[in-house]
Amino acid sequence: MNDVPAAAAPQAQREFLINALYEASELEHNLMCTYLYAAFSLKDGEGDGLSAEEAAAVKRWREVLLGVAIEEMGHLAAVWNITSALGGSPRIGRTNFPLDPGYLPASVVVKLAPFNAQTVQHFVFLERPHESTEPEGAGFSYERPYVRGISQPHLTPMATDYDTVGVFYACLGEALHAFVARYGEAVAFDGDPALQLSGAEVNLTGAQPVRCLKTALQAFAAIVTQGEGAPRDSQGSHYQKFLGIRDELLALSARNPAFTPAFPAATNPVLRRPPRPEGRVWIEDPAAFATVDLANASYGLMLRLLAYAYALRGPSPEKSLTVDLAIGLMQAVAPLAERAARLPAGPSNPQCNAGVSFTTLRDSAALSPGPAARRLFVERFAQLAQGGEALRSSGDTRARAAAAALTSLAGRAAKGFDLSAAAPAAVAAAAMAVPTVAAAASVAAGTAAVARAADATAASVADGVESVRGEKLELQFEAKLCIHSRFCVTGAPRVFLANVKGPWIHPDAMPVDALVEIAHACPSGAIRYRHLDGAPDEIAPPVNLAGIREAGPYAFRAQLQINGTPAGFRATLCRCGASKNKPFCDSSHHEVGFNATGEPTSGKTDMLPMRDGVLAVDPQIDGPLKVSGNLEIMSGTGRVVARTTATWLCRCGQSNNKPFCDGTHKKIGFKAP
Repeated sequence: MNDVPAAAAPQAQREFLINALYEASELEHNLMCTYLYAAFSLKDGEGDGLSAEEAAAVKRWREVLLGVAIEEMGHLAAVWNITSALGGSPRIGRTNFPLDPGYLPASVVVKLAPFNAQTVQHFVFLERPHESTEPEGAGFSYERPYVRGISQPHLTPMATDYDTVGVFYACLGEALHAFVARYGEAVAFDGDPALQLSGAEVNLTGAQPVRCLKTALQAFAAIVTQGEGAPRDSQGSHYQKFLGIRDELLALSARNPAFTPAFPAATNPVLRRPPRPEGRVWIEDPAAFATVDLANASYGLMLRLLAYAYALRGPSPEKSLTVDLAIGLMQAVAPLAERAARLPAGPSNPQCNAGVSFTTLRDSAALSPGPAARRLFVERFAQLAQGGEALRSSGDTRARAAAAALTSLAGRAAKGFDLSAAAPAAVAAAAMAVPTVAAAASVAAGTAAVARAADATAASVADGVESVRGEKLELQFEAKLCIHSRFCVTGAPRVFLANVKGPWIHPDAMPVDALVEIAHACPSGAIRYRHLDGAPDEIAPPVNLAGIREAGPYAFRAQLQINGTPAGFRATLCRCGASKNKPFCDSSHHEVGFNATGEPTSGKTDMLPMRDGVLAVDPQIDGPLKVSGNLEIMSGTGRVVARTTATWLCRCGQSNNKPFCDGTHKKIGFKAP
């Protein structure tokens, strides 16, 4: 961020800085939406009329655009954190598309447009380095020139012009530096750091705590480097990525002049008849309207949740739940947005299809934390789930995927934001401990089946769990969790009879205390038990552990909550990426020849104040395992690798920083629920 030209910088006052950060957040937010819109308009393989070569290229472009959009989300989180550190409430909302002239500087135009050569050139222009000669994409210039800012002294915060995004952040950094020099860091950064987003809630590089000038300037530098690149030829920057797409698009178009990589999605779609129709497409088709309406409503709730997260002190279960639900909504929007780009806009615009318009709420400010806010979230999720069910009848694959996602999110919200709780603390407990209806039904079915057992060695099966009742102990075996560690058949060969026909589990063939220890040795939790003699059942371990098995899975021992559901005290979770029973291991690592050490280098191992408690493991869609709670990660030989209260563990099998996620899952297109 050095050697930038002089530009009108915000004054070194808190109000001016916060106002400039609001513009920064809106800029990052708007860019994220435009990149997503272009990605959603892309065709999907040879079934959409592409050749094999073209389909492979379009797939790569989609992955690049989605990756850039995710990085813009990281930039947004960084700007929000700096705003919060200065004592401001982050700007979550933005102005609807298309933006009027003057809202952003004269050289920046932002509107929703489908993927084509002009749009790609527009993206190159937006991310260009300072002094670049790259022109704006055709059709993206404003109709008349204008300038922003005034030369007179003023107290009213006003936006000013800047040539590039990099110059804007450089000027903002200079003003922040002057502000700190005037008041000192303790006064300047007096916002509550617990209100910021961190790695405990979201796996974004920009979600780093900001507590001083150094961390704030590092965030600005990272945004510029990742965007325009520094130096100019920096590989991996957004600028370079868009240049790569442009070159490949030109080459493919030269070989096939009829090559059309995207559907003709609308430019600046709107859901109601626009008072000013110029440059907008009114969506009239009923199916398209319903699809875009549901996508917009989901997007609006996502913004509410993100704002609410910044009103909650963390790390906390409620803050993590809020962010998880927001991310889940963005993932639900994707298939709806793709469907919209494939549906007609309506009779007023027969030349194009529809498209998601990313309509924002009139005010996305944070709701006051408490029962009323949680009730609004639960009610709204239920309404979105109903909207998804209405679309499901269309039979469209993308509509069904969105409906399933919204139904799942509604269930998580109802469970996590427990409206019966009398206090916020009860909400936290509910998010960690309330079983799902399906889990409760499973337990009830298992109990009923045991009661019907004909004799002590007769097995009953309910929901995949085989139960055998002895005199003092009931043994339970869940085959789909078993990873064949063989502690049972070698440690208790008279109880667990391998390779026999008929009854193979005999609970009375071994003293109860010894048999219980055999069950405890089962790393996957496939073997469980229930005392029938009044003795206590299995309890949570005193220290939460995750063992890294050589060329194998993670072995967890803790009071586990997996995907929001209590999951016992032992589990082996896939880290090779090949399991057909994700997130659990099914021994596929043997079949695929997974090779990963069980002895990674030790990192931060400071002792935790608490070492037990609920450990929440939330597999991210197409991403890593999000682990929240007190945890000691152990090597295969028992060495401490790390002690943490929040981390992201690789489950695609390809991270270069195993066992931790490094984002490789995005590059390789890892898919997992």
